Amino acid sequence: MVFEDIYKDYWNKVYRICMGYVNDTDLAKDMAQETFINIWKQLPNFRNEAAIGTWIYRIAANNCLRQIEKLNRMPTSEFPEQVEDIVEPDKEWQSKFLYKCIAELPETDRIIISLELEDVKQAEIAKITGLSESNVRVKVFRIKEKLTQKFKNYEH
Repeated sequence: MVFEDIYKDYWNKVYRICMGYVNDTDLAKDMAQETFINIWKQLPNFRNEAAIGTWIYRIAANNCLRQIEKLNRMPTSEFPEQVEDIVEPDKEWQSKFLYKCIAELPETDRIIISLELEDVKQAEIAKITGLSESNVRVKVFRIKEKLTQKFKNYEH
């Protein structure tokens, strides 16, 4: 597979996964770009043992986790600003609030729901995370319940 095709096909998906981790558009773009640099470097080593998407999502998840570790070592004054809580009944606000809620989830839950939102099959999510398919199904259900509750609580 040609790198340009991978970039074109997966940029938005990888970016949204990064947004699920950090809830900051500029930082998510940087993380997505770093992910594609890693993909470009590792592409000659890709052995088709997994689907290309699974391989890409694993690189994205690992890159996000490394970047978050770096951020956690920064003094708090250097953390990126988070999305403001603005009460507006539009789709952009809902999307920002969703990413804010996802960013507050534990690491494994963030990757699971980010991949679920990208319509990655739960069998693939299981391979990426190392969990069983049934465990992924249960986690997806529970994560969706948590996020729904956060939306309900915020609307009141």
